Amino acid sequence: MSTLLRSYNVSNGYNYSMQRVSVIIPIYKVEAFIGRCAESLMCQTLKDGVEFIFVDDATPDNSMRVLHEVLARYPERKSQVKLLKHEINQGLPAARNTGLAVARGEYIFHCDSDDYVEADMLETLYDTAVQQCADMVWCDWYLTFADSERYMKQPRYATAEEALKAMLAGGMKYNVWNKLVRRSLYTDNHIAFPAGYGMGEDMTMMRLVACARQVAYVPQAFYHYVKTNAGSFCQTYSERHLKELQHNVSETAQFILGHCGKEWEREVAFLKLEAKFPFLISDGKHGEYRRWKEWYPEANVYIMYNKAISLRSRVIQLLAAHGQFWTVRLYHLLINKLVYGIIYK
Repeated sequence: MSTLLRSYNVSNGYNYSMQRVSVIIPIYKVEAFIGRCAESLMCQTLKDGVEFIFVDDATPDNSMRVLHEVLARYPERKSQVKLLKHEINQGLPAARNTGLAVARGEYIFHCDSDDYVEADMLETLYDTAVQQCADMVWCDWYLTFADSERYMKQPRYATAEEALKAMLAGGMKYNVWNKLVRRSLYTDNHIAFPAGYGMGEDMTMMRLVACARQVAYVPQAFYHYVKTNAGSFCQTYSERHLKELQHNVSETAQFILGHCGKEWEREVAFLKLEAKFPFLISDGKHGEYRRWKEWYPEANVYIMYNKAISLRSRVIQLLAAHGQFWTVRLYHLLINKLVYGIIYK
């Protein structure tokens, strides 16, 4: 085992045999949240055939102490828990990969340690996967704020191809954390999360659904995605984050074209356009418009073809493609600053 990783069990009786579901939980600076997350996992109605893999990504706070306190209250889960530790911080994708490397479940579920889940989530998703012979099952989720939450309805698709097209076009979220995925999709297709490239790492879900034969959807919300900066409408990312995002977009595009064929060129262009669209939701004072022009110019010919996004968004991109950035800036000032500023004040 790598010197960067140390493994230890909660008990000597850890069961390495085949499990039904492996839940992977990376941990880094979540002292205020890991307690609630772990409680929600320990209370799952799926009692047997489940393993919980917590990956300590060299967290510097008291997250692990809080976790141990919670685990101590559930001795009946002791043999189902495995703790792994990175000696140095490696980032979220690497932590997910560390969990995948030791997972024994037929299915994988990723849970972020600042979120929490409903008690019947694993049982419901697993039963659905078995009943429908699905390689991937997704569900609705809650966008959870400090004092409120919003129900996020997800679309239903009959085939994996339809789901992939929707993900690429922006019509379906490709979040890691509301999906149960057959482990063999990872192992048989040599799919892993992009270690060192955290921004956009959830695009890995697109690769997985591209390899899936059957998918299923549960129209019920089980996952609470906790949003701590509810008042923020835009984020400023560092140059490193943007390079990570561009890397993941390019790698995902290459994988899709290689796996599905060049006839998917239009759908891949939609992904590239979605990736750079946030640059237009700004006043352009920090080089965002220049960056929009530089990123994937070959995708611009497909701007008006993506019916999964609003006509307004397509027109904004079309204006940008023709160099009419003054209209893009005017739209940003009038809509994003004035209208949204009043609504969400």
